[in-house]
Amino acid sequence: MADSKIFVTQPALPPLEEFIPYLQEIWDSKILTNNGPFHKQLEVALSQYLGVDQLALFANGTIALVTALQTLRITGEVITTPYSFVCTSHSLLWNELKPVFVDVDPVTLNLDPARIEEAITPRTTAILPVHCYGNPCDVEKIQRIADIYGLRVIYDAAHAFGVQYKGESLLRHGDLSVLSMHATKVFNTFEGGAIICPDKTTKERIGFLKNFGFADEVTVTASGINGKMSEFNAALGLLQLKYIEAALAKRRLIEARYRLYLSDMPGIRLLPIPDDTVGNSAYFPIFIEPEFPLSRDAVYDRFKAQDILTRRYFYPLISSMPMYRGMPSASVQNLPNANKAANEVLCLPIYPDLALDQVDRICELLTEFSNH
Repeated sequence: MADSKIFVTQPALPPLEEFIPYLQEIWDSKILTNNGPFHKQLEVALSQYLGVDQLALFANGTIALVTALQTLRITGEVITTPYSFVCTSHSLLWNELKPVFVDVDPVTLNLDPARIEEAITPRTTAILPVHCYGNPCDVEKIQRIADIYGLRVIYDAAHAFGVQYKGESLLRHGDLSVLSMHATKVFNTFEGGAIICPDKTTKERIGFLKNFGFADEVTVTASGINGKMSEFNAALGLLQLKYIEAALAKRRLIEARYRLYLSDMPGIRLLPIPDDTVGNSAYFPIFIEPEFPLSRDAVYDRFKAQDILTRRYFYPLISSMPMYRGMPSASVQNLPNANKAANEVLCLPIYPDLALDQVDRICELLTEFSNH
């Protein structure tokens, strides 16, 4: 362990020799992008694996999120969470939309439905929640509010690959859901993303928007972008699907190990396991509370000194960043739960190749810190 660093995450990759035949096919066909054969195969394979009706692949999750907002022609104000990666709110600014921040539930750290209604104004057109750490939002309450006020719901589901809620894919909720397939995610295609949508008509519009707005060779229907996934990424995705169940099993084993060691440690809070959910163990956040002998940042530094790289994810809050902090909804008083979580969170390493003795060592170090 002293010889190498332990990172907070590490991409799961298939055997290189199994990827070579895919590359040979690309070389032989000379089709590198533009809805090639691997791209088409991966859209079908992922739809089947995830249990969704329609799926449109993208070069990355950020462009997918920007395009999802374009797809539904969202305008004005969008209610969203400050406790997320910056991409969530940045996608709103790129669409000239105004983020309206609402506090998170103190237990789940997902957007608090009880706070949504009070933030709705005549300019509100949509809700953009995040399934934080892959744990389901209160999708029923959020949908009920959206239906009452005539709002669209787009889920940032970057963390939620493969998550099942009440016996079906979590990605089926909302008008659209957006996946990330970045190298740090449970399922990666080096870089990649996807929009989950309910019907072929919506997917057709998404297809136009991600290819410069082209409907055919001479017809441009919208001011689209270049969001297409390449054949290289799609080919890797097809191979990754072969190993995803084994990767998820290893992640769940590591999460169970952490919970066994840390569930009763004074000053350390863990997120509860969600009801009616089959999770993906995408992250393992702990929360360093005031009664712990060391501060969160001190624990972060102690781990770093041992070549264990944890992550304060999500810190700082989006609402505290320069482009957002002047907004009335970004005030600390409006977001007490999100601010508390951001100041206490520390994500511990979790990835399929992390050895259980390394997990044990991380837990032993936390025990040492607790006796400081």
